[in-house]
Amino acid sequence: MKAGFTTTILHSDLESPIEHNAMHKPMHPAVAFGYPDAGDLVKVFQGLQPGYAYGRQGVPTTGALESKITKMEDGIGTVSFGTGMAAIGSTFTSLLRAGDHVVSSLFLFGNTNSVFGTLEGFGVEVTYVDATDAAAVEAALKPNTRMVFVETIANPRTQIADLLGIGELCHARGLLYVVDNTMTSPYLFRPKMVGASLVINSLTKHINGHGNALGGAVTDTGLFDWEKYPNILDAYKSAKPAMRGLTQIRKKGLRDMGASLSAENAHRIAIGAETLALRQTRSSDNALQLARLFAAHPKVSAVYYPGLENHPQHARAKSLFRSFGSLLSIELIDGIDPVKFLNELDLVVSSTHLGDNRTLAIPVATTIYFEMGAARRAQMGIADGLVRLSIGIEDPEDLLRDFNNALDAV
Repeated sequence: MKAGFTTTILHSDLESPIEHNAMHKPMHPAVAFGYPDAGDLVKVFQGLQPGYAYGRQGVPTTGALESKITKMEDGIGTVSFGTGMAAIGSTFTSLLRAGDHVVSSLFLFGNTNSVFGTLEGFGVEVTYVDATDAAAVEAALKPNTRMVFVETIANPRTQIADLLGIGELCHARGLLYVVDNTMTSPYLFRPKMVGASLVINSLTKHINGHGNALGGAVTDTGLFDWEKYPNILDAYKSAKPAMRGLTQIRKKGLRDMGASLSAENAHRIAIGAETLALRQTRSSDNALQLARLFAAHPKVSAVYYPGLENHPQHARAKSLFRSFGSLLSIELIDGIDPVKFLNELDLVVSSTHLGDNRTLAIPVATTIYFEMGAARRAQMGIADGLVRLSIGIEDPEDLLRDFNNALDAV
């Protein structure tokens, strides 16, 4: 990225001609694309020539967004999807086979945990470890291990994986290292710097930021040697070696599974991404102020935020991330019902979303982690009184007043 982060995003569309001198790439809702020379259509289908063949595998609008995400992550290419979960699911199902083994962080987004359960039903073995220590990952490796998967900041308890140590381990063992960057975003952190092979982002969250479009993306950093990966199908070995992984993900995830991102949502996400740095700077600052408020409040028994000095991975977060992010969780003292607490909030919205401009809150155990059961919640350290907060860009004094008032009222 030659210019600054925001400058690069703002001027990304202008690097190639745009119809009528527009400032943004337009929406292309077309499904079919015609070629005067049928030979060109054949070349596009075979990946020998750039172009679009059918809307399910992408349109110029998604292509423009993918170019933006690739620049954000300093990668060599990106595939976009209809949701973040589509990006995760398509990556797993495209690159793993029955008999393969995956080592995953124990601290996972609930839906990702569910996807791994589905994969296990298809014959993929998954071992969950405390990924805050690379030694735990190493101890779990097997001869048939193909992939290591972690999130940058775990949702909702904010554990931070040993991202650098795991990257060094995967490089030494030739393993595919997949990092979900959703909670940090490419502005706060680029997983390429710790050796990630593939980077996944839920575009719905921070990158869009406005709660009005679903989307996901997988970016190849260019660090993995796909010629040595045994699960690349013969049909995709005609692609350049560096692009074989993404080619298979695009073909299997978009063409076969149909997890396509719409042109309208791609356009909204691309516009939202322009203010990513501004929004995350503000929301991270707000989150740190609130974390300090909660840490000093007698009705809060625990605060989980990497920006606090007593967080177990505070030093790691400080060394790797531009700031500490907007994800924050608190445990209320015994006797306080988290639902009643949330109902006392005036400004903060009770919602399951993350990375929005508005501050959102949700009682974790009875909603997004309810399905996994009490035993799995206990294993992940999710208490019944845990409340997850996604901090927005409101004026900080308004947020501080709202939370203070709610804590006083319960």
